Amino acid sequence: MGEAAGARSAAGAISPAARKVAGGRRNAAVTGHEETAPRWLRRSAGVSWRLLVVLAAVVVVFYATSRVTLLFVAVFLALVFTAVLRPLVDVMDRVMPRGLATALSLLAGILFFLGMLTYVGYSIATQWDNLSKQFASGINQITQYLESGSLPFTITNEQIAEWIDNGLKWVQEHAGDLASQAAASAGSVAVGFTALALAIFCTIFFLARGSSMWTWFLNQLPARNRETWMTAGAAGWYTFSGYTRGTVIIAFTDGILAFTLLTIMGVPLAAPLAVLVFIGAFIPLIGAPAAMVVAMIVALAANGLWSAVFVGVGIALIGQLEGHVLQPLIMGKQVSLHPVVVALAVTAGTLTAGILGAVISVPLVAVAWAVYSHLRTLDPPMDEGEDDADDARDEGVRGDSTNDSRGERVVATQADGEPATAGPADSRTPDGGPAASST
Repeated sequence: MGEAAGARSAAGAISPAARKVAGGRRNAAVTGHEETAPRWLRRSAGVSWRLLVVLAAVVVVFYATSRVTLLFVAVFLALVFTAVLRPLVDVMDRVMPRGLATALSLLAGILFFLGMLTYVGYSIATQWDNLSKQFASGINQITQYLESGSLPFTITNEQIAEWIDNGLKWVQEHAGDLASQAAASAGSVAVGFTALALAIFCTIFFLARGSSMWTWFLNQLPARNRETWMTAGAAGWYTFSGYTRGTVIIAFTDGILAFTLLTIMGVPLAAPLAVLVFIGAFIPLIGAPAAMVVAMIVALAANGLWSAVFVGVGIALIGQLEGHVLQPLIMGKQVSLHPVVVALAVTAGTLTAGILGAVISVPLVAVAWAVYSHLRTLDPPMDEGEDDADDARDEGVRGDSTNDSRGERVVATQADGEPATAGPADSRTPDGGPAASST
């Protein structure tokens, strides 16, 4: 031992190779504990923290939105308008200045939207009197069916009258609260017009000089980060624009199919109801059922109970066509979210920000997932049953492990897979020569 110590002191400082070997032995105990965990647990933990990062980003966006709702709504609408109108602007840009193409495209979009609202309002106003009478007749038919129909329960006119009286009493008791809510709603309408004006203003610049604005933003970043931000921005915009355009196409298709169905069934206000179905397509999971209920009420008022039932079934089939055919065909490559994720996102958005949250939740989650998917590094895909095989292999490796003289875990395997012979802990000196004998 004295000769070994002398050789060590004569050699001077410990060589880097010896220091690396010693550090590897010290870290063996730490890595050994990590390898003892089953492979499925390690993989699940990795997926869990990545999912938590995505959810945390969405929560931060929702919190920031709640603090500056007007600004966020305006920017969100501007991005929606830009995604819808940009293909038209790019086509017109080939034959005219981009500023003029932007102005004409935006004017065409505004005229289309105002024309649609005007037509809906005019149709409702001209048919309202007749529709209200038919609606009262339909309600009477339902009451008679409930009172003397073949259902396992009956509801009498006295019970309905009692419910109506209770409803009127509740309205009278909460008249002050309802009035304050109505005043708040009036203020919300003013805020909505302000957000719309700001959105149109932002849309003009996004359409005319969106690319130069994005380039300016990238130039403000350090050079080492520009490529990452450019990749993330391109992935996010590709997903958002694809989702927006796909939703518009699907909404138009739903509206046309609903208009055809209502016209065949002889339901009045077919065009306004089709517009309602078009608007409902922008609210995932909630919009279509709401539009279906309104259409069923109108069909009930006009043509009776069975007409309302057929209308409800028809609109439900349109929804199935949308979910299983149109969405995979139109948005399959750009937006790929599991239905469970969509349901959770819509629920969280609705609880956080009401209807606004329900509208923006799915595109936000889709954009966050697209950005994360482009920035992450994928491991090789796992085959079915691989977890069990890996666990068995890990158990075999742990069974072949041994301890050195200092209690550290050392896997006793060689490169060719044969067991290695466990020798002394320090068989060589730090300078690479054989260790001195202690005898």
